[in-house]
Amino acid sequence: MRITDTADLWWKNAVVYCLDVETFMDWDGDGCGDFAGLAQRLDHLADLGVTCLWLMPFYPTAERDDGYDITDFYGVDPRLGTHGDLVEVIRTANDRGMRVIADLVVNHTSEKHPWFRSARSSKDSPYRDFYVWRADPPPDTSAQVVFPDQEDSIWQLEEKTGEWYLHKFYRQQPDLNVANPLVRDEIAKVMGFWLQLGLSGFRVDAVPFLLETAGVDEQEAAAFPDPHQYLRALRALLGRRAEAAVLLGEVNLPHEQQAEFFGGPDGGELTMQFDFIAMQAMYLSLARCDAAPLADALTARPRISPDNQWGTFVRNHDELTLDKLSEDERAEVFAAFGPEARMQVYGRGLIRRLPPMLAGDPRRIRMVYSLMFSLPGTPVLFYGEEIGMGESLAAEGRLAVRTPMQWTSGKNGGFSTAAAGRLPGPVVEGGFSPEHVNVADQRRDPDSMLAFMRLLIRRYRESPELGWGNFEVLDQPHPQVFAHLSSWDDGALVALHNLGAEPCTVPLTLAGCGSTHRLEDLLVACSTPLTEDGSVELTLEGYGYRWLRVVAEDSRRLV
Repeated sequence: MRITDTADLWWKNAVVYCLDVETFMDWDGDGCGDFAGLAQRLDHLADLGVTCLWLMPFYPTAERDDGYDITDFYGVDPRLGTHGDLVEVIRTANDRGMRVIADLVVNHTSEKHPWFRSARSSKDSPYRDFYVWRADPPPDTSAQVVFPDQEDSIWQLEEKTGEWYLHKFYRQQPDLNVANPLVRDEIAKVMGFWLQLGLSGFRVDAVPFLLETAGVDEQEAAAFPDPHQYLRALRALLGRRAEAAVLLGEVNLPHEQQAEFFGGPDGGELTMQFDFIAMQAMYLSLARCDAAPLADALTARPRISPDNQWGTFVRNHDELTLDKLSEDERAEVFAAFGPEARMQVYGRGLIRRLPPMLAGDPRRIRMVYSLMFSLPGTPVLFYGEEIGMGESLAAEGRLAVRTPMQWTSGKNGGFSTAAAGRLPGPVVEGGFSPEHVNVADQRRDPDSMLAFMRLLIRRYRESPELGWGNFEVLDQPHPQVFAHLSSWDDGALVALHNLGAEPCTVPLTLAGCGSTHRLEDLLVACSTPLTEDGSVELTLEGYGYRWLRVVAEDSRRLV
């Protein structure tokens, strides 16, 4: 591999930033964020070092599921702006070195989508088979619902026709029938439309649900025997329509099943997937101050194509799911980071952001983000993480982390000039309120969280071995320390992270290195020589972290 290859497979060492236009920046003062506001804040994201924007749904919506219940796949919610405003954002972002991807939510529609309005009105509707119906009363499916606090079945009776329709999510979100070739054609047209407007790909929502044919008529399902072949077709379409575009998939399954959605070791399906397993193991490691769960999760990743990539993250827009942990392990994480019932949701996750979970301890917060950026994969940030935003437990469920972005210490955190009652959600209060946590103040503070995140992103982008290289957990005697080596081409980087509060000295031996090598610390100005046999002792403070580039005597690489 050559350094120039990183421009072709750009997603392998990108920095992805997820935001909801509705809660990011309101420019016209109506209380709702908009594309005009986002355009005004693109320079903040460029200065941070973001290379790819992920836009949460901006389509017309019935607002039952925070934009994920879509009424028009080809539209832009008029509260946010127009197609023209979106294109202006894409062009301006591209000028600042950022690609733009958007949520592709085609597992279901809103019940108010014209397709479903027609489908529910008559069994003879041309859109009837766009959805999944059953004539006989369904069995108990309460164990299959995604939102157990809201639904007790995945089937809902439609009184007018006397049949039940399938909905894995809310009843207001009827599932599309992907076994119907007309539905598959529509999904392809939706993708083609947005690619034509300049998107560089999609974050694909609920991929396993999209490909599932349970409940579909047996004869129709038989005509669609291999859903993964359809996923391959979508990836091929993407490649034909847009240069170097990506499909970033939400696939919260065990690693071996995730491998299937990549297309196996040869790829050809999803370009990237979030590593939910490693994320959950990381929180278990943090709760225990023991690196073993995270190390086990990372080393158990299946082999994937060199063209594919894992997405690493600390937080996302949904609940912080812990569903792949055992009941006892989940209880450990709950006890450490969300002991109150109001902090938990669905019995499986947390509705908190990292800084409040860690009681605002700046050492520990920075250590976790340093760890995330150093892991093999592509880091994905959720808006506000760069300044250490908190959550609002006054908001319902997953909305606790979808609060207005905090730009200044002024009214509504500088998000909007409208009255507080017109905002899309409450502004965070208490120790993480805009008075204490905002972009404007941190831009002027060289020791701020924002300055630290800028440094991490710059060092990550300068270290392609983190996204491209081989990964190895290094032997050392401290269970609370996660030490690993990433190597690629002629580059190698050692990262050390102390998950515990006590300082320690970490002995390491680096194979193939000797006294002609040294370790250059990338986060502070420090150089450490290696001995003849490649050994070294490195100090770590409590919750300390170090990124160390292995530099040979004759290296021409800038450090």
